[in-house]
Amino acid sequence: MNDQSQKEVLKNAVGPAPWYWETFPRPRGASGKHFEWRFHGQQGELAYLVSLHLPDETLTPRLALNTYCRAFDITSDMFGVWCPEGRNLRFVAFDPDSLKAFDFVEIAGWFKTSTERIYAATAPLAEFEIPTTLSAGTHPFEFPEEFRPVSELLVVTSTPSTEPERPSAAIFVLYPHAGLVEVLPQQWFTPIKFDTGYQWITRVARDPESHRIIGDGIRIGTFELTDDGKDLRRWIEGPTGA
Repeated sequence: MNDQSQKEVLKNAVGPAPWYWETFPRPRGASGKHFEWRFHGQQGELAYLVSLHLPDETLTPRLALNTYCRAFDITSDMFGVWCPEGRNLRFVAFDPDSLKAFDFVEIAGWFKTSTERIYAATAPLAEFEIPTTLSAGTHPFEFPEEFRPVSELLVVTSTPSTEPERPSAAIFVLYPHAGLVEVLPQQWFTPIKFDTGYQWITRVARDPESHRIIGDGIRIGTFELTDDGKDLRRWIEGPTGA
């Protein structure tokens, strides 16, 4: 793919709430009902939150997401959300039709500033966690049955380090249908080369032609990784437009 085509792939790749909430897939229930996401702006007790609701029920949310959450498709009538939680990555699956409505008063004021990432009045269908300390390489993993329709899920996360040459990010490639997790430390993204508190990788995607991983981030530009997914192959568009 050429540079512009790769940028289009990334434009549609899911990134973290609230910055990329418009990239979230719109869930649809088995009932045929379509659900919509809503960003609550930068002011007030619901500032920076993203909620899910039916198109004609904007004041009765079914789900609320805090910073760094990402939504993803599982099947045509089931979706998932993943987020970092402490030293783990948490993954949950929801049936949109079964999500109960709740009132914004239940989350106003406290949810945004809490350590909670996901709020719902209905328990997930299934969930699991993966430690961010998992070593590099490919590992067998027992995924809940609900997640197994997913063929591949790319998850990028920070792995903070005080050592200047150690990777400060990793990509976890989940293969639920195969029961495998591959951990790819980003060897090029280190504290000696980047201001890792100011610059960070926000999303990654698979180039459908080369199958290499491409990505972008806050204040780091757009990039393509090497075939093994661990090093920078080239800048598609660098931080200064290079």
